[in-house]
Amino acid sequence: MLKPQACPFNSIKTILPLKNPFLHGSAALPFNPRRPSFNRARNNGKLVFFTRNIKAINTGTEKAVGVKATVTVKQTVRSMANLGLSRGLDDIQDLLGRTLLLELVSAELDPITGREKKTIKGYAGQVSKESDDVKYEAKFEVPAGFGEVGAVIVENEHHREVYLQEIVLDDFHNAPVNVKCASWVHSKFDNPQKRVFFTNKSYLPWETPSGLKKLREEELKVLRGDGQGERKLFDRVYDYDVYNDLGDPDNDLSKKRPVLGGEQFPYPRRCRTGRPMCDTDPFSEKRTSVLPYVPRDEVFSDVKLLTFSTNYLYCLLHGIIPSLEGAIDDANRGFSSLTDIELLFNEGINLPPQENKGFLKSVMPRLIKTITDADDVLRFEPPPTVHKDKLFWYRDEEFARQTLAGCNPFGIQLVAEWPLRSKLDPQMYGPSESAITEELIEKQIKGYMTIDEAIKQKKLFLLDYHDWFLPYVKKVRDVEGTTLYGSRTVFFLNPDDTLRPLAIELTRPPMDGKPVWKSVYTPSWNSTDVWLWRLAKAHVLAHDSYHHQLVSHWLRTHCCTEPYILAANRQLSEMHPVYRLLHPHFRYTMETNSLGRQFLINADGIIESSFTPRKYALELNSLAYGQQWRFDHQGLPADLINRGIAVEDPSAPHGLRLAIKDYPFANDGLILWDAIKQWISEYVNHYYPKSSFIESDEELQAWWKEIRTVGHFDKKDELGWPDLRTPQDLIEILTTMVWVCSGHHASVNFGQYAYAGYFPNRPTIARRKMPNEDPSEEEWRFFLENPEAVLLECFPSQIQAAKVMAVWDVLSSHSPDEEYIGATIEPSWAESPAIKAAFERFNGKLKELERIVDQRNDDRNLKNRFGAGIVPYEFLKPFSEPGVTGKGVPNSISI
Repeated sequence: MLKPQACPFNSIKTILPLKNPFLHGSAALPFNPRRPSFNRARNNGKLVFFTRNIKAINTGTEKAVGVKATVTVKQTVRSMANLGLSRGLDDIQDLLGRTLLLELVSAELDPITGREKKTIKGYAGQVSKESDDVKYEAKFEVPAGFGEVGAVIVENEHHREVYLQEIVLDDFHNAPVNVKCASWVHSKFDNPQKRVFFTNKSYLPWETPSGLKKLREEELKVLRGDGQGERKLFDRVYDYDVYNDLGDPDNDLSKKRPVLGGEQFPYPRRCRTGRPMCDTDPFSEKRTSVLPYVPRDEVFSDVKLLTFSTNYLYCLLHGIIPSLEGAIDDANRGFSSLTDIELLFNEGINLPPQENKGFLKSVMPRLIKTITDADDVLRFEPPPTVHKDKLFWYRDEEFARQTLAGCNPFGIQLVAEWPLRSKLDPQMYGPSESAITEELIEKQIKGYMTIDEAIKQKKLFLLDYHDWFLPYVKKVRDVEGTTLYGSRTVFFLNPDDTLRPLAIELTRPPMDGKPVWKSVYTPSWNSTDVWLWRLAKAHVLAHDSYHHQLVSHWLRTHCCTEPYILAANRQLSEMHPVYRLLHPHFRYTMETNSLGRQFLINADGIIESSFTPRKYALELNSLAYGQQWRFDHQGLPADLINRGIAVEDPSAPHGLRLAIKDYPFANDGLILWDAIKQWISEYVNHYYPKSSFIESDEELQAWWKEIRTVGHFDKKDELGWPDLRTPQDLIEILTTMVWVCSGHHASVNFGQYAYAGYFPNRPTIARRKMPNEDPSEEEWRFFLENPEAVLLECFPSQIQAAKVMAVWDVLSSHSPDEEYIGATIEPSWAESPAIKAAFERFNGKLKELERIVDQRNDDRNLKNRFGAGIVPYEFLKPFSEPGVTGKGVPNSISI
């Protein structure tokens, strides 16, 4: 995994040093904005291949066994780039065969002394280079009584870090000993502490061979650190902190933001960086022009950076968006007509001339089109929804369908009681009963059934953003360029299992000397009410866009998963089978979160500048975490039950009976959930055949306790945390975590461009209040004479729309190095025949899910995924090609 320091303009071979790489308008934009810890210079030399056999020191008299260690080092831009004087010194080290010092560690204690046996040391010298792999070899003479090798200690003699892929020990009497490393090894000149890599064989704590117990404990201490000082680039320390790094008060006091994490604003914890506090606010961490620290092995790989979306995102944030701000000089300028919106796809936006001609096009080919030699044009690819139906966003049935098959399938819930009531204090927020009446609903369903019958038959559903938003209406409205309501939207379930919107209620609480204001809007046949309905939908869609992006997506996947990663690395040894099960599902998540804190959810970042709550976006996110989040509701079946969409039924498929039978997200998701759970059940039961094994596993218990009491400290005393006493408890916990990292995240991430790329379908902000909210005579007259202009003024501005659409394009993409769920077996799993067989069954079930998804998308009886102008539902189809495909379930939250 790699973080290069500069963008290639012609090829990767051209590495240019950058001055002020984050200065707006600079033509040279970095792939990796982390500060290097050493200097670089061009290297025109060639790799020297050198073979050296080194006989390890052996003080015993027993017959020795010859062992060859083959080390694979991944050649990366960072590790193989020219580093000036240090490069020359490292070439000399290669010539001398003193590149890597290896120490073989016996898994057994010395039977005489009762202590760890003396390691067997040897230097590895470079022997070959194939493609991106550089091979090193060392030869040892291992005494017959040395026993099984349990670990290899590595010291990097270079002046630069290297990426160690694997070590294979051959020539033992038994099979080769494999050691998966997949890790950066720092230079001994940066840190004298040696690296330890255990073999691929997994051990529960009490099964640990006696010769490895001390090493196992010491490695965990290294990863926990001491909680002191600022972390360095090469560190591997996992520690906790609150979200006190979103504001930038030293640069601008208006960018001061509250600390998230604590009694007032409960929030999960993030990785500690140790940066100093701000001068103007002792509770806020100083911002940095480079990405905040994450442990070294959590950063992105070469491929992800050089050919994919994280590179695009850096260049987007530091090249395209500043260029957009130069091209669109009025940040409040909206679109003058619906035709102007289509020009984003047909003609694009002319960007100011770039210092480096064609640079933006070279790194973002999907977005940047060149019309003439003198112009760079930002032109968007039409989303598949627009390709199929240009008016899809206008239709009420599509508005309803997307609650089940769009990019936020987590908002819809069952109406279980009538009338609808608020739980807020009526003295502060007005009468608790909703203005959506029984008579209004029965009129809308045209006598098909009564309210009581609809409730009993589970026919009414709801998007409810009323109580959550209402306390922030006054605060948000004080921010220029936005507005807010509390909202409720009621849907009716038709006989063909499609939803029909019946009514929208918008509420403004008492404020500024005015009483509470409520209005209910319904689909209508007269022009005035039709346009009011369209405007009310725009407000609800802005609310749902916020819920999607900040709750269903950021909070429930990215944010809440980071404590699981921190606790796993601090409390579970690399040898622990649970660590090895979870590790693929944590790939890139911490780096992605770091990127989000730095550029997306920070003060005046993309979210604050373009979403309805503006600077209160993360405060509202904290409110959602405090009031709504429970661990035991994060698994798919529990989530569906909690929202009233399903009830337990042992006779039904997956043990659940769905209230909406044609619910594409739930239907596909439950197959994936069951496959994950079966795989994890076989894995857990292999290592934990008895409950006593769970209770006596001190590493496992410490991991689960730390997640609850440290990582999610603000929720530690609340309901929702399962006990961890039996294998079934562990299966449920692990299945929930893997689902959130894979299926849940995929369902809310990879459809963003498809459904929000044409922003009128999912506006992120509503900038104008409803025309009938206390209007002046002039305001009402303007609405009557030009309702389309009022809708366009409510929509995002040009700069807001363009910025968000560009981000959605990037975030909806798959990297060429994406690792999809169930596609590739981990080396440690392959060591056990039982685990290997279980994984192969898992892989087979996912291939079957692919077939079922295709079959369902071709079933004309499933109206929510098949029909004229409808985009097939493929977000939970397990595998995908690179790019914006609208399908594919990665192992992890990798973007």
